[in-house]
Amino acid sequence: MKFKSVKFVTSALKREEWPDSDLPEVALVGRSNVGKSSLINHLFLSKSVAKVSSTPGKTQRINYFLIDEAFHLVDLPGYGYARTPKALKREWGHWIESYLRDRPLRLILFLLDSRRKLTPDDEMFLEWVKVQNIPLIPILTKADKLSKRERDEKSNFMYSIKEGKCREILIRKINSVLWD
Repeated sequence: MKFKSVKFVTSALKREEWPDSDLPEVALVGRSNVGKSSLINHLFLSKSVAKVSSTPGKTQRINYFLIDEAFHLVDLPGYGYARTPKALKREWGHWIESYLRDRPLRLILFLLDSRRKLTPDDEMFLEWVKVQNIPLIPILTKADKLSKRERDEKSNFMYSIKEGKCREILIRKINSVLWD
């Protein structure tokens, strides 16, 4: 897949709103404001495929994008800090957990802000993924905000929207999981 074609499918939360499809799915998971929507836009060389905001918690539903007519890229609401009522956060948690458990999920792109340490929520999610045996690609976002020394100290995949080579590397990694 070349990631040439992207089509917004739906924005859903409850199971009955999810697309009726057996195409493989790749989910973007991470804390609020980690750069999930920015990553989607960068993958498609666009500024408008996914809505981006500097305010944490703007993605409040599960957003499905059809990629090259072959699979869905799924943008999940961020966890952690967001200016959202606690009852709504609990509801998100229920539906996101249900999504992760029940959909044809083939890969998780796990985004972490490269300037931050793992939180208990991050660690809990990583443990869950390990138990479920779902392939995961950890992506450290906002790498361009680190010094060269800080970048050299990190060992995971560093992603910078300002550096185009990151896009091609990530596309190759996704394709290797989905089609190899």
